[in-house]
Amino acid sequence: RQLREPQGVKTSCWQRWRRRRQAAARRLGEAARRLARGCGLWEGALYEIGGLFGTGIQSYFTFLRFLLLLNLLTLLLTAGFVLLPLVWLRPPDAGPSLNLTLQCPGGLQPQTGVPRFHNQLWNVLTGRAFNTTYLFYGAYRASPESSSAYSIRLAYLLSPLACLLLCFCGTLRRMVKELPQRLFLGQDYRSPVSVKVFSSWDFCIRGQEAATIKKHEISNEFKVELEEWRRFLLMQQQTRTQKACYLLTYLRVNVIIGLLVVGAISAIFWATKYSQDNKEESLFVLLQYLPPGVIALVNFLGPLLFVFLIQLENYPPNTEVNLTLIWCVVLKLASLGMFSFSLGQTVLCFGRNKTSCESFGYNACDYQCWENAVGEELYKLSIFNFLLTVAFAFFVSLPRRLLVERFSGPFWVWLDREEFLVPKNVLDIVAGQTVTWMGLFYCPLLPLLNSVFIFLTFYIKKYTLMRNSKASARRFRASSSTFFFQLVLILGLLLAVVPLGYVVSSIHSSWDCGLFANYSAPWQVVPELMALRLPAPGQRALRYLGSHAFSFPFLILLSLVLTVCVSQSQANARAIQRIRKQLVWQVQEKWHLVEDLSRLLPEPGSGDSVGPESPPSRASRPRSFCPGFPCPGSPGPRTPRPGPCLEDPSGLFGDPGPARRFRFPSGSEL
Repeated sequence: RQLREPQGVKTSCWQRWRRRRQAAARRLGEAARRLARGCGLWEGALYEIGGLFGTGIQSYFTFLRFLLLLNLLTLLLTAGFVLLPLVWLRPPDAGPSLNLTLQCPGGLQPQTGVPRFHNQLWNVLTGRAFNTTYLFYGAYRASPESSSAYSIRLAYLLSPLACLLLCFCGTLRRMVKELPQRLFLGQDYRSPVSVKVFSSWDFCIRGQEAATIKKHEISNEFKVELEEWRRFLLMQQQTRTQKACYLLTYLRVNVIIGLLVVGAISAIFWATKYSQDNKEESLFVLLQYLPPGVIALVNFLGPLLFVFLIQLENYPPNTEVNLTLIWCVVLKLASLGMFSFSLGQTVLCFGRNKTSCESFGYNACDYQCWENAVGEELYKLSIFNFLLTVAFAFFVSLPRRLLVERFSGPFWVWLDREEFLVPKNVLDIVAGQTVTWMGLFYCPLLPLLNSVFIFLTFYIKKYTLMRNSKASARRFRASSSTFFFQLVLILGLLLAVVPLGYVVSSIHSSWDCGLFANYSAPWQVVPELMALRLPAPGQRALRYLGSHAFSFPFLILLSLVLTVCVSQSQANARAIQRIRKQLVWQVQEKWHLVEDLSRLLPEPGSGDSVGPESPPSRASRPRSFCPGFPCPGSPGPRTPRPGPCLEDPSGLFGDPGPARRFRFPSGSEL
């Protein structure tokens, strides 16, 4: 510090204090980061899984932790802006039911048909035990907007939207952060294997267990590299005829699988409609879990049929896995979309002509509080998904492992342990998270339930992976896996946002329960609060922001910004290409210099001098100083360029005698 200061200039006390404060803040930040890494959730378990099974499987468990944090953040926002103010303001008691005359066939039906027996466990599984609690929409009540300074209704309306926006931003940031490197470096990029060979080991390791985990981690990294190189070679070896044949088989198989997907989502639609239309007490108990059961059956049998059809065509393993994965994503999200649409058709009378629908905008005869009915369906779907996870872990994977270990024979060798398929497990957890996002308005505390399920799922899946399963034969890179996880999660988020936005803006609220009982739609509370709380200039400003006069200039400005971003991205890509070419040229020039130097050194056998290596040995030397990129080999012998550099007037290389040795970064000597 004293050497950096100009001579004759003394620093003031203020500058010294500020310098010490910056140094202390930097050290405190580093200590806090080290403490956070040491006390992070599941850090030890994630390190063990990554070392034993590779970063691809580790990324699944990291994804579970990310979803847990998202749910806890959503729960924190809901509790902070809705629950705590609601408890503090002490909402009014529920008044008498509105005396509305409904012309319903057979009289006014109960809300969802109470079963004949009052089994408490069954009530918990179906959500009936929590109908009067803050778990569902119907239990939330508030005073008129003019009697309170804090609007519970506005907080209840905006909290789900804010949570979805934060989840979208967090997921998008994580997806962009984990973009595969080949999107920037090109398809011909190959990570330097020599770096992994010579610099992967951690010399701070002392324990035997940590050393074993580290060796497994390095081995898994090499397996990933070799697998990617093998897939790249298979793609390069395909001829045009083979590519055309593959394209035709793709079309045939995709048409067949598309028809299967249409049949599956049709089955989900009719199962949901049948369970809602038949409310006799003798059948209602069995029909409670009919839609979740059909969804689970479809998502279990669908991938098996996909794999069977794709394997009949003898595709390469990479193509087979990718095609199966794409259709599994389509089936999983389409099943949830059809489930929500069938609920809307039954509860909100989409495409149906009923007297109660014409009067109230929803099926008021069968559903006096339709928000609670939808919340119960999503609650049952979330419960059923978790119960399936537990059942498969302890009643399928565990007995299968015990039988394989107990018996011997060709059948048991063929059966073997279950493979831990990362894409399948990711789709299951994304489906559960999508259901949670769909229920934010109808079941505000569903993120709490999903947080508990994710926490337990982590340990269940870890036990299944460690004890009952074997790693998949196909290896995944962590960056590619994480990018795929976030992409599917964003698709699920969009699937949850579309129906929620339509319900909030256009569907009439229940007339007998909830915060928005007196509103034609939940969004109507926003203009009412604007008229009550905002001055005239603020109202005019908000109206302008929602008008076409603002939307068109905003879209034009957004288009310009996107154009600039795309142009900058293309410029960066061109710069990367130039840098790559420059790197190749530099390596090529190095090899030219090496060849010139090799010709100037004495040949072996001249006296007692220790000359350079023989040409065959020199030719077998590795010739790539360009890590990660395909560089050309050294050129053949060429005529030396005339110039003083070849005459060696300074005697740099000395007289014939012991030759000088030059060590290169690759470890070879000249």
